[in-house]
Amino acid sequence: MIVCVAEKPSVGAYIANVLGAKQRKDGYFEGNGYQVTWTFGHLCALLDPQEYTDQWKAWSLSSLPMIPQRFSIKVHGDEGVHKQFNIIKALIDQADEVINCGDAGQEGELIQRWVYQQAGCKCPVKRLWVNSLTEEAIREGFQQLKDQSEYQHLYEAGMMRAIGDWLLGMNATRAYTIRYARGSGRDRQVLSVGRVQTPTLALVVKRQAEIENFVPRTYWELKTTYRDTLFSAQIPVEEGEYAITSEEQGNALVDSIKDLPLTITSVEKKKGVEYAPKLYDLTSLQVDCNKKFSFSAEQTLQLIQSLYEKRVTTYPRVDTTYLSDDLYPKVPGILAGIKDYFPQVAPLLGAKLPKSKKVFDNKKVTDHHAIIPTGQRPEGLTADEKKVYDLVALHFIAVFYPECEVSNTTVLAKAGDIDFKVTGREVLKPGWRVVFDDNLSDAPDDSDKSDEENAKSLPAFVKGESGPHVPQLKEKTTTPPKYYTEATLLRAMETAGKTVDNEELREAMKENGIGRPSTRAAIIEKLYQRKYIVKQSKSLRATEVGIDLIHTIISPLLKSAELTGLWEKKLREIERGEYTAQQFLEELKEMTSGVVKDVKSNKAGMLCPVCRQGLIIRGNTRYGCSRWREGCTYAEPF
Repeated sequence: MIVCVAEKPSVGAYIANVLGAKQRKDGYFEGNGYQVTWTFGHLCALLDPQEYTDQWKAWSLSSLPMIPQRFSIKVHGDEGVHKQFNIIKALIDQADEVINCGDAGQEGELIQRWVYQQAGCKCPVKRLWVNSLTEEAIREGFQQLKDQSEYQHLYEAGMMRAIGDWLLGMNATRAYTIRYARGSGRDRQVLSVGRVQTPTLALVVKRQAEIENFVPRTYWELKTTYRDTLFSAQIPVEEGEYAITSEEQGNALVDSIKDLPLTITSVEKKKGVEYAPKLYDLTSLQVDCNKKFSFSAEQTLQLIQSLYEKRVTTYPRVDTTYLSDDLYPKVPGILAGIKDYFPQVAPLLGAKLPKSKKVFDNKKVTDHHAIIPTGQRPEGLTADEKKVYDLVALHFIAVFYPECEVSNTTVLAKAGDIDFKVTGREVLKPGWRVVFDDNLSDAPDDSDKSDEENAKSLPAFVKGESGPHVPQLKEKTTTPPKYYTEATLLRAMETAGKTVDNEELREAMKENGIGRPSTRAAIIEKLYQRKYIVKQSKSLRATEVGIDLIHTIISPLLKSAELTGLWEKKLREIERGEYTAQQFLEELKEMTSGVVKDVKSNKAGMLCPVCRQGLIIRGNTRYGCSRWREGCTYAEPF
């Protein structure tokens, strides 16, 4: 008998139906030589500290760091979970072969492997790897099963991620709670510290501090109107400075040119193209859904996961915006499957479709390709699911349309000694933009672009023409950075806190991002749940508890987005077989010991042992009590 283990009951039912296992049993389907069962999420987990040794039951600094000689797992959950595990174990005990039909990713591989280990699986294990749950994809996947050894590096990366989260999370949370938390006993507040959650919180806290400490500056801009067109003065300045820093200076410039004609010195037109927006990875989909529909990252993940399980979109937990070359022959069939729902498909049917490197690139695809429609009829969708589906489908359709052809015009002018400039843009052939004409909410968002980038077409200026103009001085004030929204925080996590607008550069930085696409929504939700951040309208604000936690943490490793990003890079290298799990584990142990040592050796933030009211603060050469002005005598060199 061949036993197939799926990631959840609904997926198990699809697979069983395709395989002809029609007979429903308790916790599995059977038939045609197959038994198809399923897990419930994380069926197994690493042991808790106290399950390794009694010495780790009580929270004390002397017991830290907690580094097990060998990590062990357990069945994790309620009676229903244990019952399902026992069903899986009984089936595996009698199996001739097991097929891992779990979620086709790092986390899914780890979940399944741990179940097989805990069940004592002795028979051969094969791996099903599919990009969608359509019948065609499942049948194709079963024809291309691989031995699980080919996914060993993927499993090792997932295991190191879990062990790393355990080592740093358990040790840092205990260390900081014991040393710095308020209250005692059951009333003591737990300071939850995590490998990904803490640097993410640090991003929010840092941005909030930048806003609160921002000092606005006033400056002036010189513009002039000629032939109903607004030109901007081009006055050379040092980077970060402003050309006009006083109203008197600005008025003097206006007076120097107001009676002089404005002369057009250059008119330059360049034809260019605008490429269709990229296909979606999970993060870019979450970003767009937050901007357009105010969906949270977690809500978008649930919606696209539901669309995947309804077999109308492909696997969602991906970090690439590209397709592999082998998908190109399937595109006409996918488009034909959705033509009744999207009239924009009609011009593509029967036509030779372009195969652009901006869409198809094997080098940019590893485990999975970008999120696209499967071609199945999108029936029975909720209103929110339809919004997400339409985004995915329209972006897919648009990449096969011609490029949008534009004409960019730059006009230079001069009045007296002052140069002026204006730029314009005219759409010559809309190309892919017609896909979004009737779906404006689904169109690419230009709201972040500057006025010049959104400029309309200009009058027909001629070099050498001149005439009267109306100069004007506009007072401006510098503005602070914006609070993070879920959309911008997701982008910051993707780029380890660096502001990157260029899509190509952002693509290259994904390897160093904080967390993985599949985990970022959960991290943000965890920050909400622990009351470290709150949402005000769309803006994310750090709470006093969250701010205090970041200020308390002294280890840069725990709150640095860049260091955490480098860690993620090593996990991806393990996945590719370029770095060993053992090397990474030794680094983890060293980092964990360093974090604990930092806390043990630093007394700042502790309750004063003399007055029991103030907190210990660090001076230039010694520790002292924050209530020294009130007469506390505590002092100790370091």
